[in-house]
Amino acid sequence: MLVCLSASHRSAGFALLERLSQVPVQAVEDSTREVPGLNGAVVLSTCNRVELYLDVASAGAIDAMFARLATLSGVNEDQLRAHMRVLGDTHVPEYLFSVSSGLESVAVGEGEISGQVRRSLQRARQQQLTTGALEGVFRIAAETSKGVKANTDLAGTGRSLVSLALDLAGSQVRDWATARILLIGTGAYAGASLKALEARGAGTVGVYSPSGRQHTLGERYDVTEVTSGEFAEEVSSADVIITCSTSDKYVLEHGFVRNTRLAAGHSQRQLIIDMGMPRNVDPLVGKLQGVDVLDLETIRLHAPLDDLDTTDLARCIVARAARDFEDERRVQRASALIASFRETIQGRVEHEISRLGVDETTAIAMRKLGNSLLHEPTVRIKELARERRSDEAVDAMRVLFDIDAPAAPATGAISVIAQLPDRVPATGDERGGCPAGFDEQ
Repeated sequence: MLVCLSASHRSAGFALLERLSQVPVQAVEDSTREVPGLNGAVVLSTCNRVELYLDVASAGAIDAMFARLATLSGVNEDQLRAHMRVLGDTHVPEYLFSVSSGLESVAVGEGEISGQVRRSLQRARQQQLTTGALEGVFRIAAETSKGVKANTDLAGTGRSLVSLALDLAGSQVRDWATARILLIGTGAYAGASLKALEARGAGTVGVYSPSGRQHTLGERYDVTEVTSGEFAEEVSSADVIITCSTSDKYVLEHGFVRNTRLAAGHSQRQLIIDMGMPRNVDPLVGKLQGVDVLDLETIRLHAPLDDLDTTDLARCIVARAARDFEDERRVQRASALIASFRETIQGRVEHEISRLGVDETTAIAMRKLGNSLLHEPTVRIKELARERRSDEAVDAMRVLFDIDAPAAPATGAISVIAQLPDRVPATGDERGGCPAGFDEQ
């Protein structure tokens, strides 16, 4: 069965998310290999969420995973359980589809999250941690996020955490074109930062890589490489500094920034936007005279409310995708039931052929009769699956033919701390709650 352990800005405080984000993804992945009853795992770690999507064979695997997370993060297990939502099998698809579509993000509709979800699956695949169930649900998540982008205006709003941060910084930066800007970090988020700066008319941006990593940002944006020898001077003179490094240590320490503020020619007023998780900037830096620090926690507090009409339509698309995915899973389980039924009937026909010792012509006729009798029940089982009445078919097979067929996962064994709220609009037609006339893709 599918299970999601989720710590996000909706369930956990900034301090807890920071502690969890400090645990290397590799360490979490390695720990999943040691959990009995855990078939596979995908770890999604971003600046506002740490989530484990698991394929488990028993509820005991969930308890074991909590214990290992507590050990890895140094967070009390009871505290983890209090702030990590546990989503059972039937809730996981809709939640993942919603996450991948940007509907669970601080900046609702952000474009970066779909790529982060895709890369988390790719990493799990490279680590040989995926299963058929995980591959299937993540594949539909990718398709759903594309459907949301194609059918709503969310993608056109340019929403992202960095765009929110730059909006908040607008009162301090009067002219982005003349502001001296330094970007620290060269990963995926650096590109999003440069794109947001470009949209605001920023001029040349200095880019510094704490690790000295090679990058191609200069091929797409107007940037100037900052070397280690130039770094202190650039920090001193910058009006705006954006940090988006994956370093597990502060890239801007208090003592270092204090010294740059004492240098001749330093900026009179400096804004530092810390997009790192864990933090890239020592919190004490914000106490320095003339320096303001805007971190993820502050950005979260100032995130705008959803555009209800747009997000309702997006949630309709997500809800329908989840419904269709669950219907497909029912059909797959029905196929397993049909396979058991056919195997049973064909086995009994072969037994009778052997017992009676009939000639080959009669044996062929008996097999054809058996297959003919199988046809109508097979079609009916598939119909019942599509009508969400698979349990009736299972009960009938058990009573009539003593077949114990594969059933749906027993999600009742999972203690669901917090189920998904019902976000699908109450009004609409019978097709998943979406507005009447919505063109199903």
